[in-house]
Amino acid sequence: MTEPTLHYVACDDAQGGHRMAYWQWGDARSAHVVVCVHGLTRQGRDFDALAQAIVARAGGAVRVVCPDVVGRGRSDWLRDPAFYQVPVYAADMLALVAQLHREQPIDALDYVGTSMGGLIGFVLAGHKELPLARPIRRFVANDVGPTIEPAAVQRIGAYVGQAGQFASVQAASDAMWVLSTTFGPHTQQQWLALSQHMVVPASQRTADGSAKVDADVESDGAWVLHYDPAIGVALRAITPEAAAQGGAIMWSLYDAIEARTLLTRGAVSDLLSRDTALAMMQRGPRAQLVEFDGVGHAPTFVDPAQIAAVTDFLFD
Repeated sequence: MTEPTLHYVACDDAQGGHRMAYWQWGDARSAHVVVCVHGLTRQGRDFDALAQAIVARAGGAVRVVCPDVVGRGRSDWLRDPAFYQVPVYAADMLALVAQLHREQPIDALDYVGTSMGGLIGFVLAGHKELPLARPIRRFVANDVGPTIEPAAVQRIGAYVGQAGQFASVQAASDAMWVLSTTFGPHTQQQWLALSQHMVVPASQRTADGSAKVDADVESDGAWVLHYDPAIGVALRAITPEAAAQGGAIMWSLYDAIEARTLLTRGAVSDLLSRDTALAMMQRGPRAQLVEFDGVGHAPTFVDPAQIAAVTDFLFD
């Protein structure tokens, strides 16, 4: 399988509900599900290389699901940007897993979360009272911990929602690379493969601005980023006091995780400090740590060594 299939799940919210899109790889009849959740400004196609490797490692006997978190990719935009926050995202993941479980009962549930996706995972894996169809069996937290370095939040907040229009996908790719060199070395082909799903034709925007692209299309005009620019509103509103309170909550969730846990870290990450990573090895699930030299925030799981770290953890 070289392309995933696109599906949707209905999610509740205070403004009447929204749809979350997700990309599915592998066997829809498999009882082994791996959910892969992206970072703040990314989308589910980030995991194409990893998803294909997981399917190959399982001999096809796995269902890999990569959602576009609300406000990104093919998912709806929220009417009130104040709700672009982890609790809403976690509720959407519960709805997703419940739908997957109805379609095919889940026997084993694994979770891979990059940055924001990892924070969502802390909630799903650490909150024991959530109606999750199955407890998470193995959990990969990619370059994120309960404590997030303030400098990284400021760096990310400075560019979220600021980009305009691009003349081509290649132009968009080049512009994104300027902001994303911390992802570590990529070939031009690898970076373009990651970037092509980060933009949509401006002509495919609906009246309210949300992306309603139901098929991959070419564009002779401008291209725009796939996400709601307002996803940065809640991030920029975080005060130091709120950050400290949020960190304490995340540590309590992390300490309650029982899933076998792998922590992957860019060795020069500015978001996940090495001190936090070492603490995560000593607390809660006592995560196994793998670091990638020459990489900051965050590893993209395109490099074969990064992919192998995850697939070995999931299947060995």
